[in-house]
Amino acid sequence: MSLSILSRKEKERVIRRLLIQAPPGEFVNAFDDLCLLIRDEKLMHHQGECAGHQHCQKYSVPLCIDGNPVLLSHHNVVGDYRFFDYQSKLSFKFDLLQNQLKDIQSHGIIRNETEYLRNVVLCALKLYVNDHYPTGNCNVLRKSVKNKEFLIACIEDHSYETRDCWNGLWKSKWIFQINPFLTQVTGRIFVQAHFFRAVNLHIEISKDLKESLEVVNQAQLALNFARLVEEQENIFQAAVLEELQELSNEALRKILRRDLPVTRTLIDWQRILSDLNLVMYPKLGYVIYSRSVLCNWII
Repeated sequence: MSLSILSRKEKERVIRRLLIQAPPGEFVNAFDDLCLLIRDEKLMHHQGECAGHQHCQKYSVPLCIDGNPVLLSHHNVVGDYRFFDYQSKLSFKFDLLQNQLKDIQSHGIIRNETEYLRNVVLCALKLYVNDHYPTGNCNVLRKSVKNKEFLIACIEDHSYETRDCWNGLWKSKWIFQINPFLTQVTGRIFVQAHFFRAVNLHIEISKDLKESLEVVNQAQLALNFARLVEEQENIFQAAVLEELQELSNEALRKILRRDLPVTRTLIDWQRILSDLNLVMYPKLGYVIYSRSVLCNWII
């Protein structure tokens, strides 16, 4: 269907849907491409702002405010396209297209035991993230639902390698209620990768988790929570790598004309070559093996 015959509302719906579907790290590219098709600067700017706000929440876009990382999500939205940061106590708008903070305002918070626990959990989580992620970011938020206090921990790391034709994102979210003796942690780990060198390949993998944590004191709760996150993410990562390896082996078997054994054995080619004592005859251009002829290739 040609865009020229669509009504304005239909155009808005199509534009927003396409922008929201943009993979992490590619929102601006998708916006620029759509601008060439739509040729309506005012319409694109408005829809880009709306879709960009949703994109930030969906993929936990990281920012840096006063030297501290901030992860955007629907948990720290305060309305009117604004986000709130607990560390700096600021609310703001974020223009994803310009990669710029706007309309920054101070925003007070209530300092109580929950806020103290939030800071303790954040410190424990930072130690884990700094130890396990190359350029990872984390944030801990607090939320009240029907007079019940919750902490929401978010982790994000990404690698956007547009020149090498791939982008990847890892993010996880962990929520638990502040209870006196025992609390249940609900988590979700999400991985997305996009390869676009010779093919357009999207990979999305996620896992939902539920675990219980014993509450002794605030410091112990924070340490146990960080250990729980580490354990579950390590298990998830190992399972993903195993699944991808199996997928790779299956694809390789389909490409090969006949099945070959896969031994997963490291071959020391330097030792083999020195063992064979190769003698080169430049005039004839042949390679003579003085000991034996290698006739069985090891895979």
